[in-house]
Order: sequence, then structure tokens, then C-alpha cells
Amino acid sequence: MNVADSQRVASALEKLGYAGTPRPEEADVIVLNTCVVRQSAEDKAFGRLNSLRPLKDRNPNLVINLMGCLVGTRDNPRLRERLPYVDVFSPPSDPAPLIDFLTRSETRGAEEAETARRHALMDGDLQLPEQVQGSLVSAYIPVVYGCSHACTYCIIPYRRGVEVSRPHEDILAEAHALVRQGVKEITLLGQIVDRYGKDRPDGPNLSGLLRLLAQIDGLERLRFLTSHPNWITDELLDCVAETPKICPHIEVPIQAGDDSVLENMKRGYTAEDYRRLVAKIRARIPGVSIATDIIVGFPGETPEQFQRTYDLLAELKLDVAHLARYSTRPGTVAARRLGDDVSAEEKMRRFRLLEQLQESVAAEIHARYLGQTVPVLFEEPVKGRWRGRTTTNKLVFCQTHENLRGQVRPVEITWTGPWSMQARLISTEDSKENA
Repeated sequence: MNVADSQRVASALEKLGYAGTPRPEEADVIVLNTCVVRQSAEDKAFGRLNSLRPLKDRNPNLVINLMGCLVGTRDNPRLRERLPYVDVFSPPSDPAPLIDFLTRSETRGAEEAETARRHALMDGDLQLPEQVQGSLVSAYIPVVYGCSHACTYCIIPYRRGVEVSRPHEDILAEAHALVRQGVKEITLLGQIVDRYGKDRPDGPNLSGLLRLLAQIDGLERLRFLTSHPNWITDELLDCVAETPKICPHIEVPIQAGDDSVLENMKRGYTAEDYRRLVAKIRARIPGVSIATDIIVGFPGETPEQFQRTYDLLAELKLDVAHLARYSTRPGTVAARRLGDDVSAEEKMRRFRLLEQLQESVAAEIHARYLGQTVPVLFEEPVKGRWRGRTTTNKLVFCQTHENLRGQVRPVEITWTGPWSMQARLISTEDSKENA
């Protein structure tokens, strides 16, 4: 979400005549877009802000804009008092405060300033930042802002506000604009993306939106994340199975494998519910890959409860498991009522156990690809090899002198590991011989 937000800010600034620079010392405007999902991210944001203060001291005209979850959706006088050298505080996904500040500050007439402001903030007119124009293959489009579910550990509803679906017309216009600029793959984003459209009864739901987007000429692939077990419908699974452009990859977090922990998290389902969902996804979408999220060391999680999470992950053999150690977020229900009684050492021990388990599971899944021919969308060269992804979101590297950027090409998998695979590019002649 922050990648998409940052690109929107950069696009708005370039419409005002600004250009990007890799050197903060040369900047007239610095935007720090922040995440506070975990304490380490918040600490990193404050550390970066402190490193920018000397630049402001040397150049009082430098505009520093703090954006994102550290700011939140409500005015925070305490934050402003702590950061007196920050000029603009912007809520998540909202470049308007910065654009308003800059257009008011510039020496231009009121009418000209308002025209520039409207142009910079125009939805559906997203121009990719100059530094990625012509090179961005895969892009993100937020479709649901905020969240109203309020899991007890999560700070997002307090920082990003209640759930709001974007008008589907704006999403389609943005997708068309991205494809015109060379983007081949679009990922739709939402804290609970499956709930798209539930607050807009006159428009499409997520399945309808995906089907509309799939009609865009030049768009090769569609993805969406993150799903919630309670909101994945049969209609959505059928849409994925029936629409070739929608990648067979589902991101659906479980967070824990013990029912008591899930209840304390306010997730709204049981471990058995999740088992049945995984079985349904696999039955309806042949060859699907499934990714999950897991938090270890949630308040009150006993060794026995953690073992249930371990056993469930070992049983289901999911393609990817994003692991996190529980981090207290001030203001959440868990912080107010549950404390933090699992030691840092124990959290790390549990984290490592799941990490080692998932490494072996992923290696086993990837080994099945060895010798197979699969289509890969190539994104960029990395250390002399081209990097791309399969429809199931497997990372593939291929050695070739060809320029593969933005191309979907068949490859033969020649090596597999737990985190990536290597492949041989199949030439046109090879394809003809196999036809």
C-alpha cells in the first residue's frame, strides 16, 4: 500500500514541476511515508526523521512531509510538538495536504494555484514517476482504504481509518493509465480486499471488478491481496478459476493455529474453518498457490498453543508463510487488555521453528517444478540475470542476453530452492519443435 501511495505522491509532485533526486541533500521536498504495523517500523521512521533534521537546519526552505500510518487520520498535537521541523503531516494515502502546502507557498495567483492543485490530485490520471516510467512491469492499485474489522493486535483501523472502497470508475481509469505506460501486471490492494464494494451497493464487488479489469487490452496479469478467511466467497474463487488473466495465487492469513488464540485475536474463525477453506480453494482452483501470515508470541500463547500452529502449518503445506513476532501497538485492544507476556527470546525461538519448517515445505513444493515448462512474466535484471514470476508467484531467475522486461515467456525450470528457482529460456525454435 505504501509503494502505491508513494508513487501517487511522486506523480502529483511531478505535475507541479518537481523532479526526483536520489540525494536528500539536493531536495526541495522530502516525503517520508511511514508504516507502524510493528514497533521496529515505527522506530525506523523516527530514526529517519532525526537524520533529516540537520538538512532542515542547513536549509530552512526545505519542505519535510511526514506521511502515512505514523500520522494517522486524526490531528496529533503531540506528534507535531515532537517534530517541530516537519512542515506537513499527511494521513495515509492522501497527498492533498502536501500539494495544498506547496501550491499556497508558490508565487502564483490563486486561480493558477487552484488549477495546479486540481491537476496534481486528479484521480484516474496517474502518471508514473519519471524514475520508473518505461520500466515498471508490475504495479499496485489500492481499492479499499482502511479497515473496520479491528483485530485486537492491529493498529491499522486506528491509523488508516474505517473501510472505504474506491469508486470502480477511478480504479479502471487508473488501471488503463498504468497499462498505457507499460505496466503488464496489476495487484489490487486492500486490508481485507474481499470486502471491496460492500460499502458501495451500486457498484461491483471484487469479483465484478476483477472481471472488468481483465477486459483491458495489454494487461497480462491480475492479482489481489490481502484476503480474510471470512470473506472469501465461492463467487470469488470461481472468478479466479474462470478468468485466465487472474493469477491462481491467494493470500489468506491464518495468524495462529489455536482456537483460543484466534478468539483472543478476534479473527472470527477457527483452525478447522481455515482447513476447510484451504481445501475448498485447492479444489476450485487447480494448481493454486496459497500464502498465509502467522504471528508468534501473541499475549497468552502457551507452548501447547504454539505447537498447534506449527502442526497446522506442517499439515497444510502452504506455499508461503509470512512470519512475524508479536509487537505491542499502543491503542489496540491487545495492548490495553492482554499485555505482552511471551519473552523476546521465546518469540524468536518460535519464529525460527516456523521459519525452518516453512523452508522445508517451500523447498518440497518448488521441487515439483523441476523440469516443467511454465510462463514467467519478467520484471528486471538483477546481478546479470532476469528476474520474473510465475502465475503462482514463484520467483524465477533466467540467464539471457535478451531484453525480457515486460515479456511473458515460457521457461524450463532447471534448479529449485526454497525461495526461488532458476530456469532456461525456451527459444522460439524450441517452442516450434514442441508444438
